[in-house]
Formats: sequence, structure tokens, C-alpha cells
Amino acid sequence: MTETLTIKTPDDWHLHLRDGAMLRAVAPETARHFGRAIIMPNLVPPVVTGQEAAAYRDRILAALPEGSRFTPLMTLYLTEDTDPEDLAQAHDEGLITAVKLYPAGATTNSASGVTNFDKVRPVLEKMAEIGCPLCVHGEVVDSDIDIFDREAVFIERVLDPIRRATPGLRVVMEHITTMQGVEYASEGGPELGATITTHHLVINRNHILAGGIKPHYYCLPVAKREEHRLALRRAATSGDPTFFLGTDSAPHTDANKLLPCGCAGCFTATNTLSILAEVFEQEDALDRLESFASLNGPKFYRLPANEGTLTLTKGAPVEYPTQIETGDGPVTVFDPMMPLHWRVES
Repeated sequence: MTETLTIKTPDDWHLHLRDGAMLRAVAPETARHFGRAIIMPNLVPPVVTGQEAAAYRDRILAALPEGSRFTPLMTLYLTEDTDPEDLAQAHDEGLITAVKLYPAGATTNSASGVTNFDKVRPVLEKMAEIGCPLCVHGEVVDSDIDIFDREAVFIERVLDPIRRATPGLRVVMEHITTMQGVEYASEGGPELGATITTHHLVINRNHILAGGIKPHYYCLPVAKREEHRLALRRAATSGDPTFFLGTDSAPHTDANKLLPCGCAGCFTATNTLSILAEVFEQEDALDRLESFASLNGPKFYRLPANEGTLTLTKGAPVEYPTQIETGDGPVTVFDPMMPLHWRVES
């Protein structure tokens, strides 16, 4: 039985760092184990211009521990007023790696997102021209669509029409949660990729709702039935280059998670790699963890894999903090409900 596993330094292709005191508290949790991360732009106000992306990048770099080699890969928040030329210039100058599409009202801080997709067509066409990927939060927001069906409906009503109307547009289906998402991504060709989160490999909707509401397992897209979780596990551990890690690690203070209308998000940055190693071992796929966490993402984004390596060692159960203290209040670390035996060596 494998007791030590060495992989290329992994990347996180979907990460929330927030800003201010929260940023300073959580950035080191990701920087400890990851080489790069795609940084979500849904601040208040959102990051919508190249200048704002550069300023946010500088704040992230200032929050990192001394000597850290972590590289934040910045994104712009797509709005109906996004300037295609500003976007193209930011991409050409290396200020941004991708652009994020939020349907308005779909998730945390998404009020500035897109309502009329025809209004962003010129931006999408420019992105296809310059090769800038579009990262998509794939849910419709119609009140008459059941929350557990919103990803599948989005693929049919929004994503597929966008891709058909914009040849050459490179798209990442972020944090897929359904069998339909897995099937669509796997058949989408080299211009379509999909990220899978750590927590969606572990929880289904029973973990949120059965036996009482568990707010720290509430996220968007919400976890689905067990059959969908198993489909995600098969995809993540398959070795298929379509699928790669995007944790969607999303810190909220406990006070905000426990409100009558609590915030959506699971904070997994602290223990993601230990969880992933456990999951991949359970699926008899430890030899494919490097592909999922370290190789497939860079390949899609047309970047080199990291030069460094990271070693995990199996042994006694790993101890990790249950909370991270921030200047805004404590943030609870995701509990995978199982002992973790794989630790990241310093």
C-alpha cells in the first residue's frame, strides 16, 4: 500500500479570498499548499476593470507570508457594461487570466451579474478572438426552477446556446454538481473544461438537510443527490483532462453562516489536499490525483505545470484547526466527516 505520494505542486482553479481582514487571514491557507489560484472577482464592489484587477492582485500579494511563491491569477467580473477593449488589454498585459460570468442573483455578491446575455455577446466574441477563457457559474435564477435543477437547466438554456453562438470561446464550467454537468463537459471538446470542488466529492444534499440543517455544508451550487456525487467522483478520479480541481473555497464568518438567511460557501483551503488524497485512495485512484490537482488545469489554461512538488504521507489521523480566526470573526473549516490520514509534508 502506498504510504508516500509526491505530485507536482497543485493549483486551485476557483478560489475566493475576499478582501481586508478576511483576505489576510485566509490567503496563507491556500498559499501553504498551492502554486497558483484563479481568484474570484465578486467583491463589493466587484472587480470589473483591468486597473481594479491589478489593485486587488497587489492586495493579495501583500497578504501572503514572507517568502511565499504563490501566484494569484486574476479575473474580471463580467457585467453588461464590460468594455471589450479594456478586457482585451488586461488579458494582453497579463493582468487577468479569465473572465467570470455570474447570472445576476445566482450566488454570493452576484447582483452585478448578467441578466440579458445578448448584451454581453460583443465581449464574448472578443474573448473568443483573444483566447481568454470564460469561467461560468452555471445556474439559472428563475424562481420557478427548483434549486436542485438549476444547473441542468442552465446548460440547456444558456451555456449550450452561448457556445454555439460563439465559436472558439473557451469555457470552464465551474463547480459542476450533477451528472448532466459531467456528461456535457466530457462531450464538449478541448475548448470546454470543468472544475470540481473538494466538498462536492464528499457531501450530498442529505448532509445539509437530514437530521437538522447544517449551515456549514450549505453552498451554491447546492449539493445534490448521492447519484450526482458519485458521478463527480468518477469524473474527478477518471484521469479525463476535462476535469480539474477548483475548490470554490469560500470563507464566511460563522456569524454570517448562522444567520436566518445564511451565506453559501464551504471553506476548504486548509484541508483540501488531505481530503482529496483520502477520496482518491477510496476510489483506488491515487495515481490520478496529480492529473486532477496539478496537470489538467494548467493544460486547459495553456500554462506550464508548476516546477515544484508536494509530498503527502499516510499515517495517523491529521489534525487541523476547526476554525480560522480572522479580524472579522471565526471561519469554520470544512469537516469531511471522516478521519484524514494523508498529511502534506512541510
